[in-house]
Amino acid sequence: MGDFSTLLVANRGEIAVRIMRTARELGIRTVAVYSDADATAPHVRFADDAVRLGPAPVSESYLLGHKIIEAAIASGAQAIHPGYGFLSENAGFARACDQAGLVFVGPPIGAIDVMGDKARSKRAMIAAGVPCVPGYQGDDQSDAVLRTAAQEIGFPVMVKAAAGGGGRGMRLVHRAQDLPGALKLARSEAQNAFGSGDLIIEKAIIRPRHVEIQVFGDRHGTIIHLGERDCSVQRRHQKIIEEAPCPVMTSDLRAQMGAAAVEAARAVDYVGAGTVEFLLDQNGAFYFLEMNTRLQVEHPVTEAVTGLDLVAMQLKVAGGEPLGLRQEEVAIRGHAIEVRLYAEDPNADFLPSTGPVKLWAPPQGTGIRVDAGIVTGGEVSPFYDPMVAKIIASGSTREEARRRLIGALSRSALFGPRTNRDFLIDALGRETFAAGIATTAFIAETYGDGGFKAAGPGAEDHAVAAVLQYALAQRRSLAQALTVSRELVDWSSTGSLTSVFIYDTPDGPTTLSVRASGKDSYQAETSDGTVHITLQSFGYPAARLSVNGRGAEVLVHEEDERTLAIATATRSFVVVNLAGGSVSEEASGGGGTVRAPMHGLLLEICVSEGEQVTKGQKLAILEAMKMQHEILAAIDGRISAVAATPNTQIAADALILEIEPAAGDKP
Repeated sequence: MGDFSTLLVANRGEIAVRIMRTARELGIRTVAVYSDADATAPHVRFADDAVRLGPAPVSESYLLGHKIIEAAIASGAQAIHPGYGFLSENAGFARACDQAGLVFVGPPIGAIDVMGDKARSKRAMIAAGVPCVPGYQGDDQSDAVLRTAAQEIGFPVMVKAAAGGGGRGMRLVHRAQDLPGALKLARSEAQNAFGSGDLIIEKAIIRPRHVEIQVFGDRHGTIIHLGERDCSVQRRHQKIIEEAPCPVMTSDLRAQMGAAAVEAARAVDYVGAGTVEFLLDQNGAFYFLEMNTRLQVEHPVTEAVTGLDLVAMQLKVAGGEPLGLRQEEVAIRGHAIEVRLYAEDPNADFLPSTGPVKLWAPPQGTGIRVDAGIVTGGEVSPFYDPMVAKIIASGSTREEARRRLIGALSRSALFGPRTNRDFLIDALGRETFAAGIATTAFIAETYGDGGFKAAGPGAEDHAVAAVLQYALAQRRSLAQALTVSRELVDWSSTGSLTSVFIYDTPDGPTTLSVRASGKDSYQAETSDGTVHITLQSFGYPAARLSVNGRGAEVLVHEEDERTLAIATATRSFVVVNLAGGSVSEEASGGGGTVRAPMHGLLLEICVSEGEQVTKGQKLAILEAMKMQHEILAAIDGRISAVAATPNTQIAADALILEIEPAAGDKP
């Protein structure tokens, strides 16, 4: 293959920046590709060169393999790194790179072909003697055959897209009567995400651990593994928290799983970085799940405990060099935990959230690594995956890594789109996770059907917000009155000045009054009593305060003179000061008015005008951020109007349809 001096990264966001960083350290020139939505994105700014692909939708930009190859040739690149997602596991794209004389930084085409299809890969693993979950992976894709297979396997079963991963095209089915709907949704989601509606069915193993083995091979016949990662904490089959090593791993079990993973890789003559995923049950038995023929999102935890740079190893192997590492030389030291920061609203069933990034304040500190694809002033687009950053903490022990990670999240903030930051802090602090006994059932068992509900701001939080808004208003006044001495701030001939703040709460407006009680000290009168606050330092956006004698650090962003976003150690919230004006938004119409919860493609409207519907009935299907979301009726009633059109893009909060409430639901 030979060496290469210029690398095109056929991806975006944090993984593109991460790959380019290692390439730059190795003296390799980098080329970015971008859509119109990413014209000023961090990966474009970081690269040495950049080439436009097309409009924002992936089908018109990042999935256009021929345009990416044209960009590589035009920019002088000799190699393409696909990152993960998009074309990273597309055998056709790898083949096109080879035909164009470009190095594809990934495994051989044959390995992608086999392992990229869950059905073929499972058949290959059975032939190779790798333990597999009982299931159906046949070519006959008729609903009748799939239903019969599910009955023979026994419920519960997992319905999975044969051609993809990442939780898309995947449904857990507990009852036979729910299977037809699950097949329809999974097939549609798989077709849209991967271009293939083929499905497999597997026996659902309840409460397993999701443990994966990192493998690496070179073109000289060497294949080794770099230990395991535990990725059990998942929501909707998408990983949220990953760690290395697995908390319940033993040296014997690691040797067995590692050997099985190496055999799986050897069965397809694997070259480069790959991950063999297993389900580990409570008795120590493990079953092949799938193989990802690419770099994984969670690769940083393996880097942290092995001291290896997996991207550097990928580039080395892609250039034809031997791996230069023997299995006995791989050592695992300490522990690392990674969380995925998603732009989504945990209080609204984790619906994706989009919009401008008003402030991104990543954490810093010993043992902390941040891989991010966002910057302040950027935007979270509705066209791509909602994961915007990864925060990784490492330590000599698991507990040290866990505490560091909680601290890092507490010192971070993303204002603009809603995020899962507070949820991550809560999950990391749960006793089950702290004890290292979390399984894939952790989220469901911990948060139940109601999901995670962040605690709203309390009286002390409102007091802190009022004091900070008071201080910010004071700074603006001082800046406009250059002749006023700093010593005269908060002084009046009539006594202490008092400012009134009114914040909305679920129980109605709450009123606070703030007055200075000394230099940088304030008293805030709330409905719960007096809160004494000293502003110890305020280097925007970070502020350190004493609240009733206890220290507190917060991050803030002033959106306008009345709106302030705040991130404390455990919660994030926004306050709007209603005093002196009316700032209220009309409700969206309650359950009778059905609006789009986010920007996306309205795939289907499942009801028609005049139809009677019941609470919980499916009304429409919206596709956004690579996932399909069912919109359900909040009340009983009759469809009085259908305002939207299927198979069209729809904006967040746009009207879809209206329901005339049934008599019992009318006010």
